[in-house]
Amino acid sequence: MSDLSAFPITKRWPPQTPDRIQLYSFPTPNGVKVAIALEELGLPYEAHRVTLSDADVKSPEFLSLNPNNKIPAIIDPDGPDGQPLGLFESGAILIYLADKAGRLIGTDAANRAEVIQWLMFQMGGVGPMFGQLGFFYKFAGSKMEDPLPRERYIGEARRLLAVVEGALEGRDWIAGDYSIADIALAPWLNALEFYGAKAVVGWDDFPKVGAYVDRFMARPAAKIGMNTPPREG
Repeated sequence: MSDLSAFPITKRWPPQTPDRIQLYSFPTPNGVKVAIALEELGLPYEAHRVTLSDADVKSPEFLSLNPNNKIPAIIDPDGPDGQPLGLFESGAILIYLADKAGRLIGTDAANRAEVIQWLMFQMGGVGPMFGQLGFFYKFAGSKMEDPLPRERYIGEARRLLAVVEGALEGRDWIAGDYSIADIALAPWLNALEFYGAKAVVGWDDFPKVGAYVDRFMARPAAKIGMNTPPREG
């Protein structure tokens, strides 16, 4: 049995199956990426519900694994050379897991580069911009009288949707075959529904994007991962 006692986070969220990958997460667009990837890759894991409250993500135990106080994070008890490995940042975790399983990260070196390209597109563009759109359109920022922030992020969301729409021409998945790039991207596109922002960004103007999200959400792994760990504990 693996000994994960060197990781302080295990004191607060003790593993029941320490030989499995330990996932510390919450079902946000970033959080569900790792659960979906684990399901798709068939890697055994144990999910721990870490809420977005300061009591959880800013606790000393969680900060010991992710000093950036953001979900998701993992501990792999069977990391490189058989030693336990802790990781944070969803994109880094996706690459690590895909490499570990030898799947969903491209069919050759060129396709691998394309997969990582679109993964970075989500990490650097869609995620931050859609997150700001949600803040200024649905959450606290929506109370601001100045319309400029909302207009900026609505416009940027439309621009990014147009990029995805063009990239999906003639293909079902963003980098050719289904990959971790889709696992990163589709949950963020789907978040526009949660933000109530589909109409304002002109969702119906991007039919390939809509069909893409529907394809993704129909996958069994997505159905499980979108609520892993459960929102309500």
